[in-house]
Formats: sequence, structure tokens, C-alpha cells
Amino acid sequence: MPTPPKAGELVMTFFHARTTAHMLHLKTRSYAAHKALNDFYDAVIGLTDSFAEVAQGEYGPLTFPTLRYEPAPGGLELMEELAGWLKKNRKQCGDDSHLQNIIDELQALVRETQYKLKFLS
Repeated sequence: MPTPPKAGELVMTFFHARTTAHMLHLKTRSYAAHKALNDFYDAVIGLTDSFAEVAQGEYGPLTFPTLRYEPAPGGLELMEELAGWLKKNRKQCGDDSHLQNIIDELQALVRETQYKLKFLS
């Protein structure tokens, strides 16, 4: 089976998002945003790692592209970028239900964080 074309890009996108969320977490003056971003970066690596391992178990080694990544200026912008990326690229990351389930968990984490940043900060 050919490797889904965007699977490796998903991994790199969410690894970069983790770093951006951590930087934003350290810079914010809002305790609620500080905690929301902390929750995000604590959870996102486990989900992303799980996606990578399951995808590689299914398809073999992934190719991880070098991405030019521009950190988002704020947490809400980061969450919108991630939600948009997933909506646009999810089918190209593997259409297997077990991979789509992990993508759903990533999308849920993004939307939960977005809620916390928008309404609790």
C-alpha cells in the first residue's frame, strides 16, 4: 500500500504546533490561556506520536518533510490554522478508520483548546 501523501506532513505540522503552543504559553499574561496552551502541548505530542506509529505500522516508514514553519501570533490563530489544515488534508493522511480516529482526537483537542482560549481567557 502506498503511504498517504500527507501523513508525514501531519506529524511535522503538529510537532511544530506543540513548540509554538509552548512558546505562546510562556509569553501569555493570561492564566487561563497559560493553562489551555499547557494542556494542548502536553496532549498533542502523544496523539501525534500515536498517529505516526499507527501510520508506519500500516504503511511502513513515513517521510517527514522539512517545513518552513511560521509560528502563529497567538493561540487562537494557531488553533484555527490547525483546524483548517486537518479539514483540508485529513483524507490524504490515510483513510483507514484507525488513523481517522486519531485525527478526530487531534481535531477535538484543537477545538477544546480553542474553546478555552476564546471563552475562558
